[in-house]
Order: sequence, then structure tokens, then C-alpha cells
Amino acid sequence: MALQQIIDRRLAGKNKSAGNRERFLRRHQAHIREAVRRAVDARGIREVAGGTDVHVPKRDLAEPVFQHGEGGLRERVHPGNREYVTGDRIERPKGGQGQGGGSQASDSGEGEDDFVFHLSREEFMQVFFEDLALPDLARTQLAEMPEYKTHRAGFVSDGTPSSLHVVRSMRGALGRRIALGMPARREIDRLEAELEALPPGAEADRAELLALIALERARLGRVAFLDPIDLRFRNRVRVPVPTTQAVMFCLMDVSGSMDEARKDLAKRFFILLYLFLTRHYEKIDLVFIRHHTQAQEVDEEAFFHARETGGTVVSSALELMDQIITQRYDPTQWNIYGAQASDGDNWHADSARCGELLRQHILPRCRYYAYVQVAEEEQPLWQTLTELAQSQPAFAMRKATEASHIYPVFRDLFKKERAAK
Repeated sequence: MALQQIIDRRLAGKNKSAGNRERFLRRHQAHIREAVRRAVDARGIREVAGGTDVHVPKRDLAEPVFQHGEGGLRERVHPGNREYVTGDRIERPKGGQGQGGGSQASDSGEGEDDFVFHLSREEFMQVFFEDLALPDLARTQLAEMPEYKTHRAGFVSDGTPSSLHVVRSMRGALGRRIALGMPARREIDRLEAELEALPPGAEADRAELLALIALERARLGRVAFLDPIDLRFRNRVRVPVPTTQAVMFCLMDVSGSMDEARKDLAKRFFILLYLFLTRHYEKIDLVFIRHHTQAQEVDEEAFFHARETGGTVVSSALELMDQIITQRYDPTQWNIYGAQASDGDNWHADSARCGELLRQHILPRCRYYAYVQVAEEEQPLWQTLTELAQSQPAFAMRKATEASHIYPVFRDLFKKERAAK
């Protein structure tokens, strides 16, 4: 087998090495993941996708070295030596005279800082989403692994015998024979007219005309009945289509009980979900639904920044989701997902209606539905959904009452292990 050599020709910035940087990132993954977690907890929604600085303690930058053990005789050459010659014995340095290092300052007030480097936005997102996936999606690489469908695209002059179009081929052959035989037919008609006009007794001229007519008929007979240039084959082209179609419904409670802190938690969860979906699933639709006493489908900007508020009727959002699925997303052709964030507060008689809508209308058509409560109190809606989660494997629910909870809750809801179930 011939030896194959791979040459990395990726462009790197001045005085930078992409290969060395990748090895460095792999070596310090623990510090990088911790820096990403802290950045997600501390940042606002709009800045969550930016890069961040990573601090690596100096103690973790130490490189392994080989050292000689105690005892033994060794010979060394010291460049620039002016005191010793070959054969001289050099006393060993006394123990404890080495210079140590560390990130803490010494008694003299001197020390060394941790190593700090900047993690780019792309590297930040790669670390953040490295082990997340939508559960139960048949094929996750929608853009990288397309399926193809064949469509008719006219006719071509070459192809397989099974795709030969006989009528088109014969029509082309007939046209070719007519075009190539027309001069010979005109010459035959002229010669036959002269033959009929000959007077009696002109046998020599008759014989000559008959010979010319025979020659033209022979030339006409040499025109092939079917030539390879006449063949026409059905042409089919392959058109890429998505292997799967997926839609994610994002439902957020914007009622009066959702104060700014709770809305911020909900927005953090959905912005992470949005970034996750748009990064990994280019062929996925997003539907944003806000609700208080009434539900409304809105765009991304209104979903995160509109100021409208009111009471709480959670079933209004579920009913709207059910209507949109019926009108636009056939479950036989779409993988349907839902994610909902609320503080759990609801009109006292509406929680049972929510459980009924989920059990009978939404979950039978959904691959997965995640509910995140941004309040600690377990109100009737939480109790209703807890009973539902015990009997519905496609339904999951978690609590996130602080900004630091959003990251682990999100990873728990959309981790790859859950996708394999």
C-alpha cells in the first residue's frame, strides 16, 4: 500500500499555529468548560454567544522533564566555561537552593500570574454544544447528510438501455433520414422526368438514365434506418432534500406573575435553545409563542423583547400550538418538538385542561416536549405535569430558579444520552 500523507493547509493568523492551539485546547478542556459555564451564568442574553477569557493556573502548565537520580558520575560540557578544564571535579549544589515558582506572591511581594488566553466565539460555541443533541431525532446531520430524489429533466443523447425513449428516438431517426435523403430524392425525380420525356428509340440515353437512377437509389439506401445519434434517453437529475424535517415550538409565559428575574431565566433558556438549534439543525423551523390570558405567535424579536403582559391561562398557548401543528406541520412529515418556560402560576381550573391537551393532542404528535419552571413553588400545574411525566416518556420537566441552574438544566434536557433512548 502506498504511503499517504495529509498536509494541513488551513490558514492561521500571523505567528499562530492552528495545530498547536487545538492540542492546547484538548489538554485544558476542564478549565475551558468551567470558563464557558461561568460566562453563561454571568452574561446577558445578547452576549451569550461571544468568546471568553480562560484562566489556566500556572501549576497546570508545568511540562514533564527527565532528571538524573542521585549518585553516579556524569560528564558535561558547559559553553563559555572559564574556570574548569577536563578532569576537574565540580561540587554539587547544596539542596534547597533551587528556585520555585507559583501563582502566589512570595514574602518579597513577587509572584507569577495565571496564564490567560481568549477563547473565540466559534471555540466557545463548540465547547458549549459538544455533547448536546435533540432527543429521538432520526438523523441529526440535516445539512451534512442530505437524501436525494430524482426528477425528470428532459432527454439526453446517452444513457442506459432501460431509460431509452423509443418514440423520441424513432422521431429523430425519421427526421434525419428525411433530411439526408432529400437531395437524392430530388435527383431521382429529375432523372425520372427526363426518362419519361425521351423519344422512342433513344435506348442509349434510357440506359444511361436508368443507371443514374439506380446509383441515386443506392445512395439513398445507404442512409441508416437508426443511427446512434438518433437515440434519446430519459434524463433524471438528483435533487438534495432534507433527510428529516423538524420544528421546535418555544412557549413562554409572560403573565404578570413572571417578574423580570423570572423572564430573564426563561429568556436565557430559550436563547440557549435557539443557539443550539440554529447551530446544529439548519433545516429546522422555529415557532415562538408568548402567552398570558391569550396566546400569540410572534417573531424572535417580539418573543424576547415585547412588553405586553396580563393574567395566566397556560392552555391558550397549548391550544395555539395544537392549531399550528394541524395547519402547517403534518406529524407524518415533520419531527415536532416543544419547549415551555413558566413560573407554574396558572388559573386554578386550567391546569387539568393543560394536562388533557398535552396527553391527547400534543404529545401523541411530538417527539419530545420539555417544560422548565422558573419558580420553586409547586403549584397545581406542576403537580399535573408531574403525573403526566410519569406516564409519558416523551415529556420531561425541570426547575431552574437561578441563572446558574439554566446551564445544567439545559444540558440535562438535551444531552446525547437522552437522544439515544
